[in-house]
Amino acid sequence: MQHRPSDWILILDYGSQYTQLIARRVRELSVYCEIHPFNKDLSDFKDQPPQGIILSGGPKSVNDEDAPGLNTEIFGWDVPVLGICYGLQILAHVEIPGSVEKADRREFGRSDLIVDDSTDLFQNIPQESVVWMSHGDHIKELSADYEIIAHTDNARVAAVRHKQKQLFGVQFHPEVVHTVYGKQIVRNFVNKICKLEGTWTAQSFIESTVEEIRERVGDARVLCGLSGGVDSTVVATLVHKAIGDQLQCIFVDNGLLRKNEFQDVLDLYEEELHLPVKGVDASDRFLDGLEGVFDPEKKRKIIGNIFIDVFDDIVEGDNDFKFLAQGTLYPDVIESISFKGPSATIKSHHNVGGLPEEMNLALVEPVRELFKDEVRNVGRQLGIPDHFIKRHPFPGPGLGIRIISDVTKEKLDLLREVDDIFISELRQQDLYDEVWQALAVLLPVQSVGVMGDERTYEFTAALRAVTSVDGMTADWAHLPHPFLAHVSNRIINEVPGINRVVYDVSSKPPSTIEWE
Repeated sequence: MQHRPSDWILILDYGSQYTQLIARRVRELSVYCEIHPFNKDLSDFKDQPPQGIILSGGPKSVNDEDAPGLNTEIFGWDVPVLGICYGLQILAHVEIPGSVEKADRREFGRSDLIVDDSTDLFQNIPQESVVWMSHGDHIKELSADYEIIAHTDNARVAAVRHKQKQLFGVQFHPEVVHTVYGKQIVRNFVNKICKLEGTWTAQSFIESTVEEIRERVGDARVLCGLSGGVDSTVVATLVHKAIGDQLQCIFVDNGLLRKNEFQDVLDLYEEELHLPVKGVDASDRFLDGLEGVFDPEKKRKIIGNIFIDVFDDIVEGDNDFKFLAQGTLYPDVIESISFKGPSATIKSHHNVGGLPEEMNLALVEPVRELFKDEVRNVGRQLGIPDHFIKRHPFPGPGLGIRIISDVTKEKLDLLREVDDIFISELRQQDLYDEVWQALAVLLPVQSVGVMGDERTYEFTAALRAVTSVDGMTADWAHLPHPFLAHVSNRIINEVPGINRVVYDVSSKPPSTIEWE
């Protein structure tokens, strides 16, 4: 499904690790935007062109033989363009090939920006402020059609503006928090230059989405696979609001859920959210399919395929079911699609790359263009209880990708107990809402321990908790040491089979939140 409003920003991705942050900054202004690869076929937007374009940064030099180019068709739209880092350099390179060269001194990290013209892009920005640089090339020659509007001690051309057209470029990254007035710069471009007012809200999204679901589905019935998480629950509530009893929710026990989760969540769906839901125990089917499988991508594919098989079996002989609704999010899409040249595929998601190529049901993915915090806002607007909205993300493949080896019932039972202790202690110590996501991982590592003067040789459990806004970037949560010590002590004493607990202190990037 596509929920693109008439006023929107197109972000062309040149492979920057910060591209998703550009989208976050734009959406924080209640303006819709989409990320597409730099070589996207622009004819896809001919019926609804964007009101502004942002060219992201990227790891290449514009002088590289395989450097991503610029589709100059964007100038035919006659809308404002903002080039960031590589985006600025490709604008300069298109005007004068060879105008960009390797700098004598690279510029990475904080730099002092001096604004030479605060008319538009730098309106309400101090003449001197700190920005975040990340470039090895610089512009040695600027077309006479452009004028410099900011500089640094190291970069004569730190920001430019076209004299006749609404073309702008900055050598630094306004989207990162280290650029002190970065949000204001993005606001100036989006609100003042592109003249977008910011009308894209949770309520407007709900209204347009409900209408689109009704139009697409018609009189057909929709099957919704519930995972017990926020995303699929918001999807089910949206679809239910749109088509009522034409929806049938299925909550499948795949054997990979957390302790007591199947019955607890089923009760919540029926008693609090009043969704039409049917519980199906297919745990043996999933465990049989995962037997002996170690590779995480194969696990995701197998789990995705079995989910579809289960749904197909449920609707077999019932021709009224035509659609499958699921909670695919924008980060799922971004991390699952490899843009040729720039951003690499990080992992497939069972919602995106883990589905079989041929299915008997067409997909309905109402929140496919939303980040996690936006989904939560939509859920609150729909009246879903806040205690449920605040639930930590839980992957569709469940504990299957938190066992870093082959999946067995015995290992699942071990991990369920570890996870239950960790999450329950977070809640009890009022730390649950302080972190974005917390999880436990069973490692394929056994080590020697001593319990009751006897030698043990048992598994290691890893605990992970992160802070984040949307899951695209995350930092490890600095939980109190006494808390971690207490949790570790409980796990080792209460979970036979675990004799060692470690805590993950890596951030995303370079790591991911989940281990697989």
